[in-house]
Amino acid sequence: MTRTIGYIVGSISSTSINRSLATALEKLAPEGTTLVEIPIKDLGFYSPDQDADYPQVARDFKQAIADVDGVLIITPEYSRSIPGVLKNALDWSARPWGQGSFNEKPVAVIGGSIGGVGTAAAQQHLRAILGHYNALTMGQPEGFIHITPGLITEDGDVTNAGTAEFLTAWLEAFNLHISRSHAALQLV
Repeated sequence: MTRTIGYIVGSISSTSINRSLATALEKLAPEGTTLVEIPIKDLGFYSPDQDADYPQVARDFKQAIADVDGVLIITPEYSRSIPGVLKNALDWSARPWGQGSFNEKPVAVIGGSIGGVGTAAAQQHLRAILGHYNALTMGQPEGFIHITPGLITEDGDVTNAGTAEFLTAWLEAFNLHISRSHAALQLV
């Protein structure tokens, strides 16, 4: 079985450690699974004034979410929450009203931080938003990644065997979550 998972990096920083985490996840993806980025950097600020004439970049963003089997959101933590750029992208995904992209879409949340608790507060906030969108968010295992210097090389290799094993198992769990979500939706 082949599967395509879209991923959103919740940072537009050129030095984002979460972009490094995304690169590592791409390399660790299970056989038959392809990770593709769903970029958010070109989305302007969302305003309901644009609902009547939705910009092409926002339509493309929503279509990219529709085209994948599941979505992986890799979030940093800014001031105990998600970055504004990620919230803005989520707002675009939910509009126009009644046309939300995450409705019944399998989703997983992960994030890396130099702090010891990873991105726990941001992830809880993100899970609340995704719940409002009726996303099928994977509950376990959670992915709070403590990023230390040298943990992920520039090429995306994870230098700590335990972390690499955890990330591989986490991706396999998300693949299983996607399969179960799709099967459950067919029963309804």
